[in-house]
Amino acid sequence: MRRIPATLSVAALLAITTACSSLSPPGKEATAQARLTDLRPVRDGGTVTIGLKSDPDMLDPSLTSTLVARTVFSSMCEQLYDVDQDNEFVPQLADSMPKITDGGRTFTFTVRKDARFSDGARLDAEAVKTSLDRHLHLRGSGRASEIDSVQKVTALGPYTVRLSLSHPDVPLLGRLANTAGLIMSPKALGTYGRDFATHPSCVGPFRYDKRVVGDRIELTKDPLYYDADKVHLDRVIYKTITDGNIRMANIRSGDVQIGDQMGPVEVRNSMGEKDLQLLNTPSLGYMALTLNVGNSHGIDKAPGPVDTPFGRDVRVREAFDLSLDRTLINKLVFQGMYEPACGPVPPGTPLSTPLTCPKRDVAKAKRLLKEAGVKTPVPLELMINTTPDDSRMGQVVQAMAADAGFEVTLRPTEFATGLTRTLAGDFEARTGGWGGQPDPAGNIDSLVGTKGSNNQGKLSDPTIDRLIVEGRSTSDIAKRREIYRRLTTAINKQHGVIYLYRNINYVSASKDVSGIKLSGDGLIKVKEAGYTKGSR
Repeated sequence: MRRIPATLSVAALLAITTACSSLSPPGKEATAQARLTDLRPVRDGGTVTIGLKSDPDMLDPSLTSTLVARTVFSSMCEQLYDVDQDNEFVPQLADSMPKITDGGRTFTFTVRKDARFSDGARLDAEAVKTSLDRHLHLRGSGRASEIDSVQKVTALGPYTVRLSLSHPDVPLLGRLANTAGLIMSPKALGTYGRDFATHPSCVGPFRYDKRVVGDRIELTKDPLYYDADKVHLDRVIYKTITDGNIRMANIRSGDVQIGDQMGPVEVRNSMGEKDLQLLNTPSLGYMALTLNVGNSHGIDKAPGPVDTPFGRDVRVREAFDLSLDRTLINKLVFQGMYEPACGPVPPGTPLSTPLTCPKRDVAKAKRLLKEAGVKTPVPLELMINTTPDDSRMGQVVQAMAADAGFEVTLRPTEFATGLTRTLAGDFEARTGGWGGQPDPAGNIDSLVGTKGSNNQGKLSDPTIDRLIVEGRSTSDIAKRREIYRRLTTAINKQHGVIYLYRNINYVSASKDVSGIKLSGDGLIKVKEAGYTKGSR
């Protein structure tokens, strides 16, 4: 679809889009039911190539901030805990669930005694302590605010770890089942330090072999892995293919066997093809538009003034929010196969409450801009990823916002470059998402808390910060549900993160490959995958 001028109305955009293709998604009912695995028998050997939507950032668990990096880590770096296909927490490198004592201020757990890192070092309590201390204290760590309740990590004997907390932190287990729970080889950390990303070593079914930045990451089966007899593939290659149509073409040709984060258009167009299979699960995360309201000196610095209409006045941000129609965005961009979203808590989870998204209100948006005393059209540069989906969404946002008095300039930016600019505060607004965690604190605390290590726009609000602490401090389901309802209201009142839609994790794959598993948080697991018996 061609670039849409900012002066084009939504009505004209709708006419153009409906002329291009039907908004009614045939086959949507066939993709609605979650399918998380395929368990046909497989043979040993072979290489599987997985097409990624974007190039991962650093392969360093302390410093990474991307979902695609987590996808790669799922094959080479295990966590203390994991999320199963029912969104339940289960031990992974820990060999039991934690014992929580002292009113929630002490977590004690033991780790596996049979695990080795890919460089030969043994997993033990000291290795866990080394990684967790690094997550907490390494400059620029994206994990620091995620586990900032941990005051001290103690190795109690060879395989027992105690976490001493500054306050009760109910969501901590969920974070240890995510990137903050990834454990790195102390030997590799001692040798490479901040260059760990170029020589990563963890416990996992596959070990790091090499990387060509922007193109591919190659992994090889790790013979030291404690569960190596369940690993069938010889190698796994993660190849960056940003265009979903090209990812699908590569699957059809056999150059790629699994396509990650496939879009609705590609999924719909491939329905019924006999050589392909589809796995999918609802997302625990969200996609949003983040406005820079306080990131004036970089994400690792305290919030500072941003001298733009959006940074100065919440009324401008609210007007922009009111210019958008989430339901229409879903129809125009994603053919109705996603769901509108207006909050960080995934629906249908124990701590969610029913939430009605605000309707588009152009008249009110114009009134707010007049009250704010800003000259219209209000300019905004919106950084988008260089993918067809992001291009379509950017064009729709551009046209909708124009009706209310905004002039949006789209800035397509390669993913890694965009992330670097974002972390440095060199942006006005950007599209992006969060993969999500079962506990809503994992979707909120580090992303909108004042000291959050993933708070890209540096939103800062004392009410939000206070409610974040309250949400961590009680295990009562009803109380936490009410806290997160109020927290969602407080976040939306600031209009610094404008939640737009909640996707479905679609994974397309060749029928020749079986044993693929999707976790409840949408990660592709190929530990037990392989080519089906009798296949090429």
